[in-house]
Amino acid sequence: MKMKKNQIIAMICTVAVIAACVISGSAFLAVREKDVIVSGPGVTEIKMLSDYFPKLKDTPGDTEVYVMKGEKEGASALILGGTHANEMSSHMTAVLFIENAVPKEGTLYVVPRTNASGATHNDSQEGHPSEIHLTTASGQVRTFRHGSRATNPVHQWPDPDVYVNYMGQSLSGSETRNINRCYPGKEDGTLTEQMAYGIVQLIKSEQIDMTIDLHEASPEYPTINALVAHERAMPLAANVVIDMQLEGIDISLEPSPVTFRGLTHRELGDSTDTLAMLMETPNAAQGRIRGRTDEALILTGKDKFYERAAKIGLLYVPYDETGWPLERRVARHATGLTTIFSEYTQMYEKPISVEGIPSYDELCENGLGVYLLDVPEST
Repeated sequence: MKMKKNQIIAMICTVAVIAACVISGSAFLAVREKDVIVSGPGVTEIKMLSDYFPKLKDTPGDTEVYVMKGEKEGASALILGGTHANEMSSHMTAVLFIENAVPKEGTLYVVPRTNASGATHNDSQEGHPSEIHLTTASGQVRTFRHGSRATNPVHQWPDPDVYVNYMGQSLSGSETRNINRCYPGKEDGTLTEQMAYGIVQLIKSEQIDMTIDLHEASPEYPTINALVAHERAMPLAANVVIDMQLEGIDISLEPSPVTFRGLTHRELGDSTDTLAMLMETPNAAQGRIRGRTDEALILTGKDKFYERAAKIGLLYVPYDETGWPLERRVARHATGLTTIFSEYTQMYEKPISVEGIPSYDELCENGLGVYLLDVPEST
């Protein structure tokens, strides 16, 4: 009788373990599925990064390049979203442009998942959620992946003790999986270095006039609410900052440091003819002072600990009970991009004009979801 009882307990435990494995395995694999991006009226072609660097084909580093060619010839711009897949305003600004932008002059190239591998996992030890949800104007709930700053270790491992990038910069070993420390990339390097190399080949092949890399940072980080520019892009960036300041959007201008190597705004500007820039917005979910890390924090940016930190002068951005909601962060990036295009058109002979992007005030007042398209049922 006792043996039978033990067998029943063993069977129950076995079933429980199998169920736990199935549930956890399903959750693990689900994170690898891409979020759905709907091609808007301005998308004329979808290429892959492997079209520019074939070695990436059929690897976790290959990623979509949305081409949006205007009715008239003009300048070309590359928008890099998802360089760090845990910086949601970066990815969502790229999605906003893919689903809404209609270039009239010039051509846009938009990469929503610059590090596609980083979007296949998240930083679970940070307590980060694996996805966020936004509701469209029709009421459809759309899901977007909240990934990691780094390439998935399943795709690139192990990390060295010290990472020395192509430009000779010595960094922490884990930075070997941070694509924004790996530029200009290496043809025969790690997966992350090959992704960076592919971006450089895209810029060279399409003769991209300007490249804007979108980011977020913790509120206690000095380079925040900023436009960082390579020295060749500095005249353009300076005019953009003045324009945005006049519109009541507080933003600083930062020069790309010449001694910090491997970053987009330095290496893309040095190794190609593009005008390289990077924009940062504040995201409490990335900071060390934050409280509970959940989807609400990413969407609303509300955090009582950051409110306290602001009151005692620990932050580089204002922080009150309104937080830094996702729509406000996306509004900053989107306005920065449209202002860059406007200023470039005035300063150079090649125009670039884009319609369909909501204004800063419209995004802040209406939210981001209403400007996202519904996913077709067949998708």
